[in-house]
Amino acid sequence: MGRISISCLFPASWHFSISPVGCPRILNTTLRQIIVIGLLAAAVSLLYYSLVIRNKYGRSSRDKKFHRYLARVTDTEATDISNPNLNYGIVVDCGSSGSRIFVYCWPRHNGNPHDLLDIKQMRDKNRKPVVMKIKPGISEFASSPEKVSDYISPLLSFAAEHVPHAKHKETPLYILCTAGMRILSESQQKAILEDLLTDIPVHFDFLFSDSHAEVISGKQEGVYAWIGINFVLGRFEHIDDEDDAVVEVHVPTSENKEAIIRKRTVGILDMGGVSTQIAYEVPKTVSFVSSQQEEVAKNLLAEFNLGCDAHQTEHVYRVYVATFLGFGGNAARQRYEDSAFTNTMFRNRLLGKQIGMTSESPYLDPCLPLDVEDEIKQNGQTLYMRGTGDFNLCREIIQPLMNKTNETQTSLNGVYQPAVHFQNSEFYGFSEFFYCTEDVLRMGGDYNAAKFVKAAKDYCATKWSVLQERFDRGLYASHADLHRLKYQCFKSAWMYEVFHSGFSFPINYSNLKTALQVYDKEVQWTLGAILYRTRFLPLRDIQQENFRGNHSHWRGFSFVYNHYLFFVCFLIVLLSIVLYLLRLRRIHRRMLRNGSSASLWIEEGLPPQKIPGAL
Repeated sequence: MGRISISCLFPASWHFSISPVGCPRILNTTLRQIIVIGLLAAAVSLLYYSLVIRNKYGRSSRDKKFHRYLARVTDTEATDISNPNLNYGIVVDCGSSGSRIFVYCWPRHNGNPHDLLDIKQMRDKNRKPVVMKIKPGISEFASSPEKVSDYISPLLSFAAEHVPHAKHKETPLYILCTAGMRILSESQQKAILEDLLTDIPVHFDFLFSDSHAEVISGKQEGVYAWIGINFVLGRFEHIDDEDDAVVEVHVPTSENKEAIIRKRTVGILDMGGVSTQIAYEVPKTVSFVSSQQEEVAKNLLAEFNLGCDAHQTEHVYRVYVATFLGFGGNAARQRYEDSAFTNTMFRNRLLGKQIGMTSESPYLDPCLPLDVEDEIKQNGQTLYMRGTGDFNLCREIIQPLMNKTNETQTSLNGVYQPAVHFQNSEFYGFSEFFYCTEDVLRMGGDYNAAKFVKAAKDYCATKWSVLQERFDRGLYASHADLHRLKYQCFKSAWMYEVFHSGFSFPINYSNLKTALQVYDKEVQWTLGAILYRTRFLPLRDIQQENFRGNHSHWRGFSFVYNHYLFFVCFLIVLLSIVLYLLRLRRIHRRMLRNGSSASLWIEEGLPPQKIPGAL
């Protein structure tokens, strides 16, 4: 039988004595120390990788689930402008009534082409969003375009004060004009943009090229809004939880015919004063009943890639966007009143009556709360109205204003609308969708059609004097006013009909959330714009770093992103140790054959008489 004895005095020395039959003692103390140190180093490295690197960059599903929650918490902190790895971007929203500038920031991209930039709104030292607004709208300078750069200069100076000066040259600036500029002639638009492109580079060092100033279409604005809400909700991230709702997507531009599974995105409904807009993803290929419908659909379907690599199709989306002018809450009320005025005057002439001509014989309006009085003035004539508060009758009267047709796959105004998979969809309703449900009815959030109808009926049927008393007692939202109270009945009916009759959502649809803000902050379309327009920046940075072979960040990025490199390095080191040991073994055997082994055992502390003979 052999004998094995092991003693260890850590860290000063290690002592091994192995003398099994037929097993030569070939290792000296130094060699054994190298082996043990190598094993310990490997164990520590694996432990570090498991506990640190994987936890940091491979986030568990539970941590990932709360990623957006944590993001919105930290988003309230002031931006660390001393961080050299922080990048910035600026978007100017030039609307019809004024212009607003937004400053965004994001940390250096992690290098994974499947991940998007983590863009957030910049916050100043007081933790307030870096936003500034000026009036009037940029379209007011149509007759004097040479003054546009002076008009917009205060906004850019404001942004320049917040973005670190060293970052100005690499900070992209986008000036995007919307509704106000769209109504101008092409020559007027061009003159205004030319002034911006000529003068801004002279006074500011921001990254500003010809493509960074333009008049965007309603379709583009809708796409940006859709991107913004889905980005904030984390719907562009990878599937990491069994509870995540998913959808099967046929990527339009992919050569791969197989569908991919990814997180379900949300659709948006936005009803303003003048227009109503809808945007949602169309995950599967759509079919058309005619070539004319296909031609119309091309103008309503947007296909784009949010990924930083154009060859990656994981973030390719097909989104339907439609804007309906005249279908906003105020515009709809105006159309309704015009129709009521015209029809009443026609019937009066035809029947010889005087309905609505005096307050004693008013036009009875079912879309106004009970007993409220209102007036319509046109062409020097006045139509006196009194509310009857009949919600169902109001819905019936306004249905023709939807302008729906009998054609298949159409919505408001006969516009093409691809089918919505209602069982696996989710929508957010903004602006009037929120005001109608929350300001007075106090039902904002998850929408329930049956409860909404009941609350709206009760409100419409309530006497105006009672509603005013409730208003005086502060029972409604703080920003609700008497104008809201007067037209709440009509707007509730209009919102309901647009949603269920116009867009054909079923009565039992339960995945609509009405909201003013998401995560306690207003989601602007400018967020989607900066995300879309900077989508290729990560790949550009990665390629630039690739040419800097000795750059410290590139080494860190490579190590983090491609964790397989760690294992390759570990195997190379391990192989080197084994080869080194084999070489020492050959040297040791040669020394034993030459009778030089005695000195080795003496170094080990054994008496010369216990030194075994050469094998």
